[in-house]
Amino acid sequence: MTGAAVTSAVTRAGITAVAAQIRPYIRRTPVISLDRADFGLATGELVLKLEQLQHSGSFKARGAFTNLLRRDIPSAGLVAASGGNHGAAVAYAAGILGVPARIFVPEVSSAAKISRIRSYGADLVIAGAAYSEALAMSRDWAASSGALPVHAYDQVETMLGAGTVAIELGQQATSVTTVLAGVGGGGLLAGICAAYAGQVRVVGSEPAGAPTLTWALKAGRPIDAPVGSVAVDSLAPRRVGELTFAVISRYSGSVVLVSDEAILAAQQLLWDRLRLVAEPGGCAALAALLSGQYVSAPGEIVAVVISGANTTAVDFSR
Repeated sequence: MTGAAVTSAVTRAGITAVAAQIRPYIRRTPVISLDRADFGLATGELVLKLEQLQHSGSFKARGAFTNLLRRDIPSAGLVAASGGNHGAAVAYAAGILGVPARIFVPEVSSAAKISRIRSYGADLVIAGAAYSEALAMSRDWAASSGALPVHAYDQVETMLGAGTVAIELGQQATSVTTVLAGVGGGGLLAGICAAYAGQVRVVGSEPAGAPTLTWALKAGRPIDAPVGSVAVDSLAPRRVGELTFAVISRYSGSVVLVSDEAILAAQQLLWDRLRLVAEPGGCAALAALLSGQYVSAPGEIVAVVISGANTTAVDFSR
């Protein structure tokens, strides 16, 4: 699919239609409005969209159900490659709809995500040092088995599903002027950009050790980037998606880089101040605000998407 074709397909109208279609299968996650002073910043309204409370622990369930409901599923079922959250989402959706699924994850995938995928009954394969290797193996399996590949981000349906986060947020917090969201392959940011269609400012946040979108914007196209980060199992593919980049570019999406230290500090502060648990990748957008990598203007109302609860940061097994 060309860039022009994908930008014509991933639109606010398309995302609104998908939101209605997947409504029976996903949670309408809550938002919380608080004063930024609660996090040690200058006073002002801050809105958090709590997607870590979504089925399977992240916004990825939205794209998974969109793929299953809008594409023809062969008897061989589904195949997906993932750092963990997408795999858990596809496994969950496949289980709900009674479809077989095989999930490939790299060796860096966290124990929490591996456990979550297994709990949903999918056929799990742990192989490869990085997401790119797991993706290559999933493509080989799709070719040999006839299973339908469900891409973690670079797929129209995946972006449409991710964009429903913004449809809900727009209904729940009408005064928001800026939305911050984490970036790995770019599916969430692309969906949010398309859903708001220029009505608000949309800013991505990605680990400094995995600058996929930052390097792509500088080069004018997706290129290989480093993959080292504390969020390697959720925000560190080798490069941002070709299709997601086309959508983000259309809406002049921007991005900031955050350090691993800032991500971990945001994760800790989210727990300390609100008793909310999120994995490092789910805290990258909040880290941009708390670390000063994104500085809001006076009167600006910022919304931050928190997503990703598949972590052992809090262990209740004791």
